[in-house]
This record gives sequence, C-alpha cells and structure tokens, in this order.
Amino acid sequence: MAASGPRAPRRHVIFNADDFGASTGINRGIVECHRRGVVTSTSLMVDGGAAREAAALAQDHPGLAVGLHFDVVGEDDRNFDLDDTAAVGTEFRRQLGRFVDLIGRAPTHIDSHKHTHRRPHLFPLFREWVAPLKVPLRDDGRVKYVGGFYAQWEWKVTDLDYVSVAFLVKILREEAAPGWTEFSCHPGYMTPDFTSVYGAEREAEIHTLTDPKVRATIDALGYVLVSYAHFAAEPAR
Repeated sequence: MAASGPRAPRRHVIFNADDFGASTGINRGIVECHRRGVVTSTSLMVDGGAAREAAALAQDHPGLAVGLHFDVVGEDDRNFDLDDTAAVGTEFRRQLGRFVDLIGRAPTHIDSHKHTHRRPHLFPLFREWVAPLKVPLRDDGRVKYVGGFYAQWEWKVTDLDYVSVAFLVKILREEAAPGWTEFSCHPGYMTPDFTSVYGAEREAEIHTLTDPKVRATIDALGYVLVSYAHFAAEPAR
C-alpha cells in the first residue's frame, strides 16, 4: 500500500464586516449577520456615531472578533493630509487607544477605511506600527484578502450581482486559499444617522450573508469558518 502524501493545508475562512460603529443600522446588520449568518469578525470605527453602541454589542457577542478600522477619510473624503506621515502615526495611536478604551482589550486585527493603510508610502509604516500588537494587518501576507464581494466595482455604479449568493459561492470556491483567507463585507441597514453612496447595497449583503446556502457551501467544501481571534490563538502563531 503506497504511503499517503502530506495533507494539504486546511482552508480557514474569515468573514469580516467593515464599518462597525458607523451607525445604529450598520451595527444591527453586522450583529444579525454574525448571529444568523457567516460573519465572524468585524472592524470598529472608533469615531463612528454609534461606536459606543458597537462596543456594548461586542460585549454581548463574545464570539465576534473585533479589530480596528482606522479611518481618517470618512464617507465624504474629509481633508486629512495623508502625506504627513507623522500625523498619520499620531492619529493611528490615538485611534488604537480609543479602541482599547471602548472594547477593553487590543484589536484582533487592523485594517482601514477605503484601504488608506495600503497606500505605498504608508503601508511599510503601518506594518511597523502594528508589529508590536502581533495581529494581522490587512493584506500583509499572513491572511489572504478577498474584497470582491462588493456591489460598486465602479464608483457609484451598483451591480447587486456582485453581492448575490451565487457570486459569493463562486468566489468561495475559487479564491479561498490554503491557510487563511478573509472575505470582507459591508452589511448594514440604512438609518437616518448615516449617509453613504453605499446604502441599499448593504442591505442586499445582509440577505446573502445570512442565506443558509453560503454556510452549506463552506461546510461542503471542507473549509473551517473562523475569526481573527482564532488566528491569534493558533499554537503556531
């Protein structure tokens, strides 16, 4: 009988919801997708209008991992000099401190609104600032990032096919890597306390992320649905 070869690495998938704390409706949508769907992690906007409510919800749902969603641009591209790297560093440390004050512990991961941290002149600095935390920084190579589950691939042009169950099943099959993969998402309900060009699309995401077919696909493919808290707890880490 031939000896079996080495086992292929398990595929661990994380569904991370951005913009936690931005509004009451987004908070409600994220928690619903965690309780009834596949969302396992979220990223907190510490200066969001509903950040305190989000922190309380995180306490009520300990299985939902919470990271920092660094934000200096908001929904309206407010003026912040991203070329002033010292100011960016100061602001990152402030938001990190605010996160600890709200949540009571360090974040399980770090990312940013509109991917600010991935700008070429900032990414090496963010890697340096995040390193002492020993947590993943989005797109730093430790966890594959998949951002295709999004209904505006072209600015302000909505195509809900890209947040459909069929499309999510497709990218689950095709883009989950051996090891760890994050699928980002933006579920939420639209409420008067928040204005965004990405609105009705968030509610469409809720329907997909809570559809039983998505979890059934994950299980059928033999993937392990995990959170960023699980990544930090792996013995090899």
